[in-house]
Amino acid sequence: MQLQDIDKSRYRQHLNWVIGVCIVSLTAGSLGFAQFLIYLLPDADGSHFHWNLLGVIITCGVIALFLKKIKHHPFMTEVVYVWELKQALNQVTRKMPKLKKAAQQGDVNAMLAMQFSYTGSRQLWGLDDNTITMEELAMWQAELDNLAKKYNTTLDVKQYSAHILKNF
Repeated sequence: MQLQDIDKSRYRQHLNWVIGVCIVSLTAGSLGFAQFLIYLLPDADGSHFHWNLLGVIITCGVIALFLKKIKHHPFMTEVVYVWELKQALNQVTRKMPKLKKAAQQGDVNAMLAMQFSYTGSRQLWGLDDNTITMEELAMWQAELDNLAKKYNTTLDVKQYSAHILKNF
């Protein structure tokens, strides 16, 4: 995955629309499916928990299929990019202890993966207005910059590929 510049206000607006539509769809769909099932198959006990649960499950499935279908629509560009960025950062984070150990020994690929993680996290946290841990990120970045200087290497996130992680 390559990092891209995206418009924060457009991303937030589109994300809010997607969340809002999903909430309304989940509410209406769950109630609609559940009421339809209760009408068709009433329970003598008066307990309709299983029909309500099935309504929620069916609606979640329909919403997931719908989101998958519209994933490539221009309206979803920023939302899908952030979703994929979060997945890519999660992959790096799971390998971070091994990456840090390898980076200390001068492994350029480990340092490159860490640079991708720090740069991507900075972008993601900025988009989500999560500035609480930015100081900590700055310290991690400074440590990585010192390692890169120590091993005389330049870290360009454009050279990052998820295939690098397979070695760790």
